Amino acid sequence: MRGVDCALIESRAALHRIPKGQNLTQRTLEHFYFWGIEAELRAARVMPRGFPIGEITAYGDLMSPYWHAPAGRELVRPFYFQDNERLPQYCMEAVLREKLATLRNVKTRFGWSAYEIDRRGPLRVAISQEGGPGREVLEADYVVGCDGAGSFVRREAGIDRSGTDFRQPMALMVFRSRDLHEGLKRFPERSTYRVMRPDLNGYWWFFGRIDVGEGWFFHAPVPPGASRESFDFHALAQRAAGFRFGWEVDHIGFWDLRVAIAERYRAGPVFIAGDAAHSHPPYGGYGLNNGLEDAVNLGWKLQARLRGWGGEALLDSYEAERRPVFQSVGEDFIAARIRKDAEFFARFNPERDREDFERAWQGRENEVGTHVQNYEPHYEGSPVVAGRPGGVTSAHGEHAFKARAGHHLAPQMLSSGRNVYEELARDGFSLLAFGARAEDVAMLEGAARSLRVPLKVVSDDAADGRARYEARLVLVRPDQFVAWVGSEAPQDPAALMGRVAGA
Repeated sequence: MRGVDCALIESRAALHRIPKGQNLTQRTLEHFYFWGIEAELRAARVMPRGFPIGEITAYGDLMSPYWHAPAGRELVRPFYFQDNERLPQYCMEAVLREKLATLRNVKTRFGWSAYEIDRRGPLRVAISQEGGPGREVLEADYVVGCDGAGSFVRREAGIDRSGTDFRQPMALMVFRSRDLHEGLKRFPERSTYRVMRPDLNGYWWFFGRIDVGEGWFFHAPVPPGASRESFDFHALAQRAAGFRFGWEVDHIGFWDLRVAIAERYRAGPVFIAGDAAHSHPPYGGYGLNNGLEDAVNLGWKLQARLRGWGGEALLDSYEAERRPVFQSVGEDFIAARIRKDAEFFARFNPERDREDFERAWQGRENEVGTHVQNYEPHYEGSPVVAGRPGGVTSAHGEHAFKARAGHHLAPQMLSSGRNVYEELARDGFSLLAFGARAEDVAMLEGAARSLRVPLKVVSDDAADGRARYEARLVLVRPDQFVAWVGSEAPQDPAALMGRVAGA
């Protein structure tokens, strides 16, 4: 979409039918807005419009007297331009493929795979048709491996992975059951249902809706060596529900409970993104959303480098920004939460001390909201952000309307009646000038022009919600993260522009 000629090599010719990657955050819907397909994505949802996306968490099973329906991502909605959404990944991918078909600068090869990457001279990728005679060699400036946890590109680049392995096999069941839908009407409407118990060691039994009526999936720990022939998955699901229900199984698969992150995200002209760079349990909707954020972060930087206004340091900043974010996601928001849950249920048990358990259980409901509010990925320590001294890039943060270098820009209304997000540049930087002096704006415009850095100025007064940015000048990157803030132009505007462009 940025006008760069590229090729997509995708081994799957058809869409899979596993309902993974359903929980799309407000931030991800901002991407779909800028890609011009937000309305199409929402129209593709399976569940009724407005059906709640949040979760139910219960102790023991879903018929337990101990359950809560904690607040979720609605707590941070004011800090994003779009509402979140929920739909199976194959529905989302169908929308993406329709958009892809309109991009004439993209060569697509569905049903093809790469089998060799040659970096000895011009970068070449050898590809072959799955189950067919096709063979082709592509030349490119860069290769980006978005090819999953078992990434061929990562192996070819010699990049290792490490992380936390819980050594626990997990099963995924996809099934249809109207009985389960009827049996869960005791709860307020929600999309996911999580069961916690002491013997699960911090893991969970987890039901998720595919639709409202009969479509479901179920994740659960299983014994080593469990197979469809040797293990009673139906009994396990009924134990989690707390009642008997009929089902029709569409799929049973297995995965390992582990968190892994690549030691590097780049090897020369070869990059990795998404599950190729980081993988974790389907826990909290972090995987797909982080993968899309990788693509957005890397996409504008590759374009800047190819167009000549971005420096090599801009490409290096992809790893410097995205890897620490997932490092804290994987270990602090996922692995640490599993360990914390295990400790909680080892300590508190209604069979030992009901009053003690009930007090502790009541307090857990607020913890979910705190968890959501503290998840605020940012790039304060990025080398291409003019942030505060000693800033550290992390997924830990605090949502705020104040414009802060390295953080996501919160939306605000302009005096024209349009939102700031409707005026941000699609390619290049944006300079929000709210009550700023004309000479300060001119200095920054001149610096950008001298370095050929594309810059769009959005001018307004500093009244109303715009005052909440607490800055007259806010420099915003193409990915809607703030690169710099100030009340007046810096002493050396060219040095600032050079830094944020990776010069």
